Amino acid sequence: LGSKDPGYDVNTQHGIIAATSDQTVPEIGIKWDKGTYTNTGATGTAIGTGFSNTNKIITSQGEPAITYAAGLARAYKGGGYTDWYLPSKDELNKLYLNRVAIGGFISNSNGLYWSSSEIQSYPYHSAWLQDFSNGGPLSIFKSFDFDVNVRAIRSF
Repeated sequence: LGSKDPGYDVNTQHGIIAATSDQTVPEIGIKWDKGTYTNTGATGTAIGTGFSNTNKIITSQGEPAITYAAGLARAYKGGGYTDWYLPSKDELNKLYLNRVAIGGFISNSNGLYWSSSEIQSYPYHSAWLQDFSNGGPLSIFKSFDFDVNVRAIRSF
């Protein structure tokens, strides 16, 4: 985290760790939800809200969790850790800004990544994603699954 990021403390080292690869299969993708069009309350967009968003989505959507983005991120067990989650809109943008150092992101027209940030206003069945080919945040229907990827993160 940089000095302008929420939660930054010069005396405490902490930040975001990204999984080394995507949790989705390239060119297949996954939906944001299970097709259960409810407001999950996962509206946090700021750095530090992705974990809470992920928990809200999983509580709302239930099992089988690996059939939607937040559940797939939570199911990831990289490095033996079990606290992975789907990044919020701003956490995902931070990954985009550091994509070269992190590596492994799809950066062509298939480089769309889900955030855990739901859009609470109309249309209610939309969420934020990040386009890694040009950096733009986009809102799209949660049911859209063609080539939308998941990259889990964890905090320390």
